[in-house]
Amino acid sequence: MLDVKLMLFQFLGGLGIFLFGIQFMGDGLQKSAGDSLRELLNRFTSTPLKAVLTGILVTVLIQSSSGTTVLTVGLVSAGFMTLRQAIGVVMGANVGTTITAFIIGINIGEYALPILGVGAILLFFFNKQVINNIGQILFGFGALFYGLELMGSGMAPLEEIDSFNNLMVDLSHHPLLATATGAGMTLVMQSSSATVGILQKLYMQGSISLEAVLPVLFGDNIGTTITAIFAAIGSSVAAKRTAGAHVMFNLVGTIIFLILLKPFTSLIVFISQAFNLNPALQIAFAHGLFNTFSVVIQFWFIKNIADLMERLIPGKDALVDYDTTNLDTKMIKTSPNLALNQAKREITQMSKFVTEEFQHAFRYYRDQEEKDLSVVDSLEETVNNIDHRLTEYLMIVSAEKLTIAESNELSTMIDIIKYLERIGDHSENIAKNVREVLRVDKKAKSKEKGRSNGEQRSLYDQDVVSLFKMVEIMVKVSVRSYEENNKELAFKVIEQDRLVNKMEQKLRKKYIELINNGAEKPGDGILFIDIVSSLERIGDHSVKIARHVAEKETVTASTFEAVYDQ
Repeated sequence: MLDVKLMLFQFLGGLGIFLFGIQFMGDGLQKSAGDSLRELLNRFTSTPLKAVLTGILVTVLIQSSSGTTVLTVGLVSAGFMTLRQAIGVVMGANVGTTITAFIIGINIGEYALPILGVGAILLFFFNKQVINNIGQILFGFGALFYGLELMGSGMAPLEEIDSFNNLMVDLSHHPLLATATGAGMTLVMQSSSATVGILQKLYMQGSISLEAVLPVLFGDNIGTTITAIFAAIGSSVAAKRTAGAHVMFNLVGTIIFLILLKPFTSLIVFISQAFNLNPALQIAFAHGLFNTFSVVIQFWFIKNIADLMERLIPGKDALVDYDTTNLDTKMIKTSPNLALNQAKREITQMSKFVTEEFQHAFRYYRDQEEKDLSVVDSLEETVNNIDHRLTEYLMIVSAEKLTIAESNELSTMIDIIKYLERIGDHSENIAKNVREVLRVDKKAKSKEKGRSNGEQRSLYDQDVVSLFKMVEIMVKVSVRSYEENNKELAFKVIEQDRLVNKMEQKLRKKYIELINNGAEKPGDGILFIDIVSSLERIGDHSVKIARHVAEKETVTASTFEAVYDQ
């Protein structure tokens, strides 16, 4: 008599431990690699071949093709990577993810518990981060195999169930059904590695034939694209095209190999016999060859795939061009002073993006158009990337022999970068608060529903618009004061800060009164107070930039009024 409850519990528990093991091991690998993964994707994707190889390497390091794809979508959104580069990375990620199947194919499940134990000791009895990271990798590795063993124990009695055997026969005779099953399994579990692991266990136990396994394996690759689709929702047009290319790549690969299913099956049987592979490694080789051949076939059509995505997903991408050539590490050893000049050019570019991000947050508040929200999200990604690149670059410069003036300049640059990055953060917070207000309004089916005094709300909106304009001037002028080293402009920003603080206090008080009088909902009120607070903090960071300039002695000719007129 089958104990269905025990089977189910063992399978679900094993699946949970397996998924945890993959995630935990991937996190440990990522920590060991540091922040270099994003930089790797950013720097080494200049040609399609480099992009594919980089995609493979990053996926092997983090043990997640979905993670690589999400990173790629973020870089495309931020303008650090073109669509063609991204398609190459996605292709490489599909090959890199097959390494997990080979790890499973080694079949060291009997050593899972000792590996878990060693990993736990390194995690909990040592203080060094490097040792902790190794412990995390080992613990995840052990959990992966222990979860597989539990799943195997849970699935072992399935061959005694007639309905399950009939299903496996149906899958072997109906490749399309098998493909849909694989896609569905991966969609539910959000892990292609988990689907492959289950297939390997079933095949090892003789519960499923190779003819049924292969189409399920193909479908597994279709299911894994859902992560890229989720990552692209609400992102830039380029990010949506990247997700679309990912789906297309896997669909085309699946169609090709379904057509060639019989010769491909014969190839796997031949390789298995030639190298005396165990069942798990047979699936690993099938998975690896399928993805590798898909890349080899479609690699030559990257340009065509990109062109097709541009037709299928029309629209102009929101981002301006980002120039990645400013920071040259070779210059640091040759001339630290020139390296600092390069960094200042990069800061100028960063300030341009920060200013645009604030302006689009303002437009989103004023016009409530979704395209402005999309631009804010994309520019925030760009600003964060520049912040990371610049800070890392300046840290390398700081290790060189610098004069006192150069050291002071470097210190100022690091401060300016952080102030600009925080202005970007607050701009993003404003956009998110506006989105939340609109969501609440939409839910209420009317902007004025639940408000007893629409006129007061309108007056308050106008006051906030005035505050936006004041802060916008502060941002633009503080940036110009730094770029031109203009003390006069810097003092104008500092003077403007008093007016912004007064306006912020006035609006905060006014809105609290509106809430108390029942003219505004408390939830909406808090959101609008947060918007006003963010504006005040943006003003504060603009003042901090200006103060760095005000402390210097040199002054150049320019007028605050000229900036105001712009």
